[in-house]
Amino acid sequence: MARDPYLELGVSRTATAAEIRKAFHKLAKANHPDTNPGNAAAEERFKKVSAAFDIVGDVEKRKKFDAGAIDADGRESMGGFGAGSPFGARPGSRGGGSRAETFEGADLSDILGEMFGGARGGRPAGPGGGGFGGFAPRGADVRARLEIDLVDAIRGGKRRIAFSDGRTIDVTIPKGAQDGQTLRLKGQGGPGRGGAGDAFIEIAVQPHAIFRREGEDLVMDLPVAFYDAVLGGKVEAPTPDGPVTLTVPKAANTGTRLRLKARGLVDAKGQRGDLFARLVVTLPDEPDETLEAFAAQQRKDRPYAPRRRG
Repeated sequence: MARDPYLELGVSRTATAAEIRKAFHKLAKANHPDTNPGNAAAEERFKKVSAAFDIVGDVEKRKKFDAGAIDADGRESMGGFGAGSPFGARPGSRGGGSRAETFEGADLSDILGEMFGGARGGRPAGPGGGGFGGFAPRGADVRARLEIDLVDAIRGGKRRIAFSDGRTIDVTIPKGAQDGQTLRLKGQGGPGRGGAGDAFIEIAVQPHAIFRREGEDLVMDLPVAFYDAVLGGKVEAPTPDGPVTLTVPKAANTGTRLRLKARGLVDAKGQRGDLFARLVVTLPDEPDETLEAFAAQQRKDRPYAPRRRG
């Protein structure tokens, strides 16, 4: 007969679900065959703590064990007695239905998968089961780095990525993707008897040719003709969401900033910053005699000392 599962895990009969899970996590990790290759004693210890958790890590089995309805091996006790007590439920046990807590998601395979990145595939199955003690090894996780444009980070989209084994997968970039964010693609990793591993894709947002980051805001330089700067006018301006028309105020100058609300980056809460267009007054590329004559007359009649602007 198996040893009392509470003693096997080193916890009291009144231990909480979290305490039992924590104890199993510690013992299983310390004695797992992958951690102790060729160590028969550790392998046997791992089997025992796994069997113990199979009893008290399952809310229904724990109720039955505490009530004396099953023994430490999970077998039904004769006449409702057993599990180490000649009179049914053990003294001091909390009985069957008094516990409100459960082990939601506390499957042995899930816990071992968390610890070792594998060992999924069900509870110990005994002889004939896949892998050690019925735990079929899960495929290896793979990691990759995906460089994306700042506009793709804001708007989302799809990109294809190739792995070293020759496989390619399409990655869906969520709207508002953050630099350094990791996307998990379940089942897209290496193959394994217990199922494929996962693919983890790290997002790297590249600098943009037009837009510069200032926190969650964006800034761009927007060239404007000198006559629009003097007289005011309308100009087309690029944004991550497509071009828009901006109104340039009269007597604008280089360094003047025009704000485009909610056209910037998306923060972790889904809120967008602003886009600021910094005006850059620009002369024609080709010489203009009329403009030169006007400038000469202005310098003679109305000289001024320009101030440094941002």
